[in-house]
Amino acid sequence: MDALRFLSHIRSDPDYEDQIEHVQPIEARSAQTAELSQPLPAALREALHRQGVESLYSHQAQSIEAIRQGENIVVQTGTASGKSLCYNAAVIERILNEPKARALYLFPTKALTQDQLRIIELLADCHPDLQGVIKAGTFDGDTPQNQRRAVRDNAAIVLSNPDMLHVNLLPGHARWAKFFMNLRFVVIDELHTYRGIFGSNVANVIRRMRRICAFYGAKPQFIACTATINNPKELAEQVLGEKVTLIDDDGSPHGNKYFVLWNPPETNRALGGRRSSNSEAQALLTRLVMEGVQTIAFTRARVVAELLYRYSVEALEKESPRLAKRLSPYRGGYLASDRREIEEKLFSGELLGVTTTTALELGIDVGALDACILVGFPGTIASMWQQAGRAGRRNDESLVFMVAQNEPIDQYFMRHPEFLFDQNPENAVIDPDNVYILTNHIMCAAMEMPLTLADEQFFGPVIHRICEIIAEEGLVKRIGEKWYWSTARDPARQFGLRNISDDTFTVTDSSGGKLEVIGQVDGHRAFEVIHENAVYLHAGENFVVHSLDMEARNALIERMETDYYTRPTVVSQTQMKQTEMERKAGPVYLSFGEVDVTRQVLGYSRVKQVTQEKLDDVSLDLPARTLETKALWLTFGAEVLDPADMGAIAGLRNVLMSVLPMFAMCDRHDIGGVVTSQTLGVPALFIYDRYPGGLGFAEKGYHIMEKLLVESRKLVEECTCRDGCPSCVGQPSAIGSLMETSEEDFEWRESRKATLKLLRRVVGR
Repeated sequence: MDALRFLSHIRSDPDYEDQIEHVQPIEARSAQTAELSQPLPAALREALHRQGVESLYSHQAQSIEAIRQGENIVVQTGTASGKSLCYNAAVIERILNEPKARALYLFPTKALTQDQLRIIELLADCHPDLQGVIKAGTFDGDTPQNQRRAVRDNAAIVLSNPDMLHVNLLPGHARWAKFFMNLRFVVIDELHTYRGIFGSNVANVIRRMRRICAFYGAKPQFIACTATINNPKELAEQVLGEKVTLIDDDGSPHGNKYFVLWNPPETNRALGGRRSSNSEAQALLTRLVMEGVQTIAFTRARVVAELLYRYSVEALEKESPRLAKRLSPYRGGYLASDRREIEEKLFSGELLGVTTTTALELGIDVGALDACILVGFPGTIASMWQQAGRAGRRNDESLVFMVAQNEPIDQYFMRHPEFLFDQNPENAVIDPDNVYILTNHIMCAAMEMPLTLADEQFFGPVIHRICEIIAEEGLVKRIGEKWYWSTARDPARQFGLRNISDDTFTVTDSSGGKLEVIGQVDGHRAFEVIHENAVYLHAGENFVVHSLDMEARNALIERMETDYYTRPTVVSQTQMKQTEMERKAGPVYLSFGEVDVTRQVLGYSRVKQVTQEKLDDVSLDLPARTLETKALWLTFGAEVLDPADMGAIAGLRNVLMSVLPMFAMCDRHDIGGVVTSQTLGVPALFIYDRYPGGLGFAEKGYHIMEKLLVESRKLVEECTCRDGCPSCVGQPSAIGSLMETSEEDFEWRESRKATLKLLRRVVGR
């Protein structure tokens, strides 16, 4: 496509309202290739040639050489850069030279697993010497029981996911003895998705797997692949528990790309109102499709993906009914066969446009697209580049639009594009040693094999104290120098990898008259997520909670399409337990440590999905819950803060909670914030991890607080509203529904001005 011509036409349109804030050109790059010190086996080389691979990109050659040397590696290159060839070539080479060798591929989604299986099978089919030797099979929840034994006994490459490794392969390792004995490689794709609770749990699953492998005399190499993050080597070593070599010299080519920051026009300058990002995205998608530009549009909510499709079809039917039929939605919740059909139509060019959630963000091959629309900042810069990488897979020009929502981070990026394009500040944060998470996995390890003193190498010295504690509960028994699992309970099935403990509520779908358990929610979040009449999102579907049985710890939900979401109103109280670190950051006194946060859900608001209009407020009668976690807290010198002006600190809390996710790859809902003068006797601002024991988000904030305060000042200073809006400190009237309140009430008059005054005193102008 001619991207600049398309943008010129937009700017000359009479309806154009200066939505283009910035255009970032990304210059084309030619391929950088390299030769291997020793060529790949002839059959593999010929198979690759038949697939059009005539030479290796530099990062592919570097990866294969490092793997040949026995190194663990993490490959960080762009979308569609051929990362899968880095491990497939090395693994297949090893299997051809050592037929008994086995490899385990782990992917975060079943769809990605199936896509990678197809790639391996196509490669094997390209040469008769590979057929029958390169046997691959998936082993996940969708694998029929009558096929599982064949995969376990015969597959040289087993494709699975961390959840299946957790609940099946490791607890049943005796059945997999031959596989573990010959396990030479473990591939972990999309490493950047293993962060927060999920990443912390997966790191412990890998610890358990390394322990099982050692028992069978194996020490597999690890090969990890990731999108662009700031700490790929650190994350890989935390997840894998091994030293790794970083390979990030991307040798793949791409054409010219133009990245457009698109800001919906203001509708109310004083209140910071803007036109809907969804309607702006619909207009762009319609225009691109009418130009014959194959386009993918990413949304942050499943219902928006469907609405964007519906409105775009309605617009196209008025202009060109033929084109309306070349549009499709795509999201989780569809049948696998339907998803495959949509993927194939995208790949072939039969479809001109698709509206999707993050379901198509990961490396599923849908061919080369010409344009991409991001409806709102997707939460991390890594995800932004993953989604943008869906356009421009050939050497042709491509176009990416990021349509801003009326959120603080989105509006900050509209004013500071350099933050997106000139640096990559995000760190993937995990905490495998969180005592709640670690205890669960030590129990699993004890069930898999008796624990010994040697297991300290996998779980650290805390293993002894944890064994003593769970022995008091009758779960393990010490005999000599070993701890034996002493109950019939299977601990791996008591918790999921996306939960932090067994303090969970079950979510049961009652749609269609059948009861089916579809998920779990951590107890500390349950009242906020699955209270009565809450809108609950799962696997691409909207559900409404009909009842919450606190005694049975079960929420009954039913599938229902809604054009609104629910937002809980929460009050919090904070109690300090232990200060672990403290320092001074200018006139701010900064501390970090253990706290108890007592939270109570008082009610909820229903909010329109598209317009963000609040429909109503509803009260709830739910008990308070106390969370033991980690927090950072700020107090202020008298020279910068009037003790009577709590509203300024409340505004600062909201801004910091918007800015911190820009540096730590967390969701805004992974952290909480409380402003109070009762805990310390002076006005204080607490930001805490909303998970038992903490996951490292608040600790990251403690170490980079100076940077957070500077960026917070910029965000508030440059906002165009008058007294506070969703793009900066929050709306003056929304203290009870924005995030959460403390045990005190604040006066919100002049909230933006007061917050800005405080920030200028703290960090200067």
